[in-house]
Amino acid sequence: MTPAARPAPDRYTVVLRPGPPGAAQDAKGHDAVLRTARVEATGATGVSGYPRYQGEGIQAEIDPESRAVEAVTVDGEELPYGWIAQLAD
Repeated sequence: MTPAARPAPDRYTVVLRPGPPGAAQDAKGHDAVLRTARVEATGATGVSGYPRYQGEGIQAEIDPESRAVEAVTVDGEELPYGWIAQLAD
């Protein structure tokens, strides 16, 4: 299936975490969250071939099929070392 085969949602919530799930947890044992941002479709397709989203300082290309977050920038900069971007459930 090609990246454009399934219609993409209009918005997602991107969650930025310090490393892979389970790597850092808060006092209650939940995976730590460094930042969240609601992003909306821009109507453009990114270099990855997936739809581009932006909002609240985050730009990302998101695969609607696998829900993988690609090509992320935070406040115009690359994702900080060790951080990962995921979609909220």
